[in-house]
Amino acid sequence: MKRISLLGTLLFLSFLVFAQNPLLIPSVLTGANIELTLQTGMHEFFDGQMTNTLGANGDILGPTLILNQGDLVSFSVQNLLEDSTTMHWHGLHVAPENDGGPHTVIAQNSTWSPSFTILDKAATYWYHPHLHHMTNKHVSLGIAGMIIVKDSEEAALDLPRDYGVDDFPLVIQTKDFDEGNQIVVQSNNDDVVMVNATIDPYLEAPAQFVRLRILNGSSQRTFNLGMTDDQPFYQIASDGGLLSAPFETTRLLVAPGERAELLVDFTDMEGQSPQLLSFASEIPDGIYGATNPGMMAMLTLDGYNPNELNGNDFVILDFNIMEPTSDPVTSVPTALANLSPLLESDADITRTLSFAPEVMGPNQLNGMFQINNASFDMEVVNYSIPLNNTEIWQLTNNSGIAHPFHIHDVQFYILSRNGVSPAENEQGLKDVVLVKPQETVRFIAKFEDFSNDEVPYMYHCHMLVHEDGGMMGQFVVSNETSIDESLRAFDNPVIYPNPNQGTFHFQNSEQIDSIEVYNALGQEVGFTMNNRGGIVTISGLVRGLNMVKFQSGDLMYMNRVLVD
Repeated sequence: MKRISLLGTLLFLSFLVFAQNPLLIPSVLTGANIELTLQTGMHEFFDGQMTNTLGANGDILGPTLILNQGDLVSFSVQNLLEDSTTMHWHGLHVAPENDGGPHTVIAQNSTWSPSFTILDKAATYWYHPHLHHMTNKHVSLGIAGMIIVKDSEEAALDLPRDYGVDDFPLVIQTKDFDEGNQIVVQSNNDDVVMVNATIDPYLEAPAQFVRLRILNGSSQRTFNLGMTDDQPFYQIASDGGLLSAPFETTRLLVAPGERAELLVDFTDMEGQSPQLLSFASEIPDGIYGATNPGMMAMLTLDGYNPNELNGNDFVILDFNIMEPTSDPVTSVPTALANLSPLLESDADITRTLSFAPEVMGPNQLNGMFQINNASFDMEVVNYSIPLNNTEIWQLTNNSGIAHPFHIHDVQFYILSRNGVSPAENEQGLKDVVLVKPQETVRFIAKFEDFSNDEVPYMYHCHMLVHEDGGMMGQFVVSNETSIDESLRAFDNPVIYPNPNQGTFHFQNSEQIDSIEVYNALGQEVGFTMNNRGGIVTISGLVRGLNMVKFQSGDLMYMNRVLVD
């Protein structure tokens, strides 16, 4: 018998039950050097009962990383787990060798140390392990953390951004526990709801507009978010950044891996206790979380019924509204970001991907799923994509259950769902899209900046059970003329100072035939050069990471130069 039942603690279709535990707010890491230690731990989900967990820099979850667009950040990820693992920066646009996919393994008792420039727009991203066959285990047992990227466009808006005061991270998950209060990794009886690893949570929030950074960190469950009494709220950002304008709604469907930023107006509500709920009774059949997991009742899923969350409305988080802060946000901006969607006419190719079960029939949901009739193979590269290609990907779901599709490397724009333009809140940048049964979704993306013929990026279903079971593929971005960042660093010429303020010098005993400078995007940039007395001065560089290429005869050398 379970230690806890949602039916006993959260009365379905009733909003009168008050949560008992203060919401855990993850700590923050920021700056040019981020250290993460992946470790085993124990967490008290239930009073007096300890559960074995995994975490980053703690027993469960991980610190929120707050990063700035344009900054060069060095990471140190130490693996003290009992398994090998990886660390994927979900949603961030980074080189494949820094992406943390299943090929970039961090062995037990070893450390991975990638460094990269933050190129992304202000948004909510996240990090989690991504080792093939082990992703669900490592995430379910606790390793997941948010990444908040800031930029000048977002900073110019009057938005809540005081972390933990009016700007709150909400990692929403459901889990299954056995009789010993241990997490059951692969289970369809995930009937315990938690936010930030807190069961029955409450949050003290000020009587003003607050910002909720939503991450669906569940292995499989989709949430249909809404507020008490159908109070409207505003979505201001999707996976990859701000929308062009706030989107007012009373419901928001959020699939595994998706993020959304919401503004909720608690003005004039001091002393009240509104709630964030999942209106699962309104989720269409064929989505994990609905009354029926398959598009037809004949399609069954072991352990799914009875699960009291499926098809029933339930509370996610209680708010206790307190007095406003000294400088509250009291309105919603009318405009947010300037978006430049890619044009279909600019596409170089359309790729067609089809989702289907390995075995058709009424028991298909209990099996594995494939993409284009193939399961994932670490040795097979499914696509080689030329650098700077603009591509349309057409996803058709021929299975009986919805699949949240995630692609690494790029953010994309959804073009259509079954030939119809997407809703306004799906017209921003995305890296996860829920493809419903018998639905075709088309999106467009540009594969720019990074290439590597050896290390691939992934695309996969973000239902972690499906991903681990082989519903995944991989692609390389290829460019014969791109900068090879694996070229050995060259001690001669000696560059100084490094870092610098935009000007550096070097001296060298060999003849330098040519010099080229590239920014972090691989774009050649201009500079001025002065050669006096064997010392060459390069000036005019802009802030960030620069690659300086020296040609000497048939040899080519590369040095990294940081302008801070």
